[in-house]
Amino acid sequence: MLVDALKSEAYRISRNRTAIFCSVLLTPLLIIVGGLIYQILTKAKGDALAAKANLPPELGNQPVNLAEAFGFAAGNGANGVLLVFMLLAAAAVYAGDYRWETWRLISARNARPWLLLGKIGVMKALAMIAMLTTLVAAFIYFISEALVTGRPMSFDLTDFKLVEFLLTWLLSYIRIVQYGLIALLAAVISRSLLAALFVPWALGFVQTILGGPLLPIIGWAPTDWVSQLLLPGLAYDTLKAAVAGDTPAPDGLVIKAITSLVLWCVVPVAASIAWFQRQDLSKE
Repeated sequence: MLVDALKSEAYRISRNRTAIFCSVLLTPLLIIVGGLIYQILTKAKGDALAAKANLPPELGNQPVNLAEAFGFAAGNGANGVLLVFMLLAAAAVYAGDYRWETWRLISARNARPWLLLGKIGVMKALAMIAMLTTLVAAFIYFISEALVTGRPMSFDLTDFKLVEFLLTWLLSYIRIVQYGLIALLAAVISRSLLAALFVPWALGFVQTILGGPLLPIIGWAPTDWVSQLLLPGLAYDTLKAAVAGDTPAPDGLVIKAITSLVLWCVVPVAASIAWFQRQDLSKE
């Protein structure tokens, strides 16, 4: 059953320290280390410019608001670096049994749909943990900013919008899970760990190109159904902008973006289960 599949996959991924490190810890470490280096370089350059202009040291000594870490983590939760590193865990979870030829042993103990759903559940848990560690890294980033610059720290929630934070967090979470589901479909169809790793990356690269300079060249508008349905990254950006409320979204655009993300989540799962049900696992 599903509970047994979840327990089994959770135990197996817990033994894969490389996948856990890359998916959960590597991006937060890059934020912390990269942020510290950035703060040190910025402080040195700022001090040099201030000394050259004879500016008083009290200038620019506003408190560092640690509460801004919430918005930073939610808005950047589905950043490109994290998506790429999460693929390492997704490939290990979704294609590992093909790589090590263990499907014929596992499939005899549980129904095939539950086995795949157990893998998806573990990846969803990893995505949430990765976002939480990113939130911790964001707090450390702002604390390091205060320590390096010598500015005081505060925790002002005056401008904090709880609903916007929760919706943005949810969107980033869905985007991470959806990106990994492409790896699931690639793994089931190809039976290859490398395909599970590189197919989502290649599709993401193509979407980046199409969603940028090539979109007007091929005659698509960002608000068209075809653009929103074929480019889940564009749909994610559309919904994130709508939640932020910076500019009002055109009529129907939010529905198009929601439809796109739902389909990009449901279709890979349904297609993977349907394909997996008919698959010969006697040699896997």
